[in-house]
Formats: sequence, structure tokens, C-alpha cells
Amino acid sequence: MKIFIPTPLRAYTGKQDTVEVGGATIHEALGGLTSRYPDLRKHLFTDDGKLRSFVNVYLNDEDIRYLDAKEQTAVSEKDSLSIIPSIAGGC
Repeated sequence: MKIFIPTPLRAYTGKQDTVEVGGATIHEALGGLTSRYPDLRKHLFTDDGKLRSFVNVYLNDEDIRYLDAKEQTAVSEKDSLSIIPSIAGGC
């Protein structure tokens, strides 16, 4: 499976914009990503292992928060994940 890495997080993946990982679920794929790039873990997960609220993950074009199984959703090697950090700001 291919995971698309947003520009702000590429510093933790050797400047790669995509990373190939294995895994049967979204959770396993993200685990594979953070095993390979441990510095990325603190940017994606809380100390208790939950996906941070400001990190949005899309399976193909679907926001995983709206999938029935969320992070436990099954994936295949043809699927892709996109990590989209929320952007706050304004006045």
C-alpha cells in the first residue's frame, strides 16, 4: 500500500512524498510507517496510541473517521492512504 506524506512531515521520512508499506488494516499500515520512521510517530499519534485529532487520514478518497471500522478497516496493496494535517489559523 502507498501512503502519501504531506510536505510538513516529509522531514521525518527522508523527504519522501510516498512510502510503500504492508499491512492488512489501516492501523497496521500506519504502524509499519511509524516503525520505519519512528520520529513520525509523535506527529501522528498521542502517547496512548490514538491518532491525533488534527491528523486526517483518507483511505483512497474516504475520510477514515466516517468508515464503519475506522482504523481497523481492511486494506489491500492497491489502496492508498493520504495523511492530511489540519491547518488552523485566521484572525
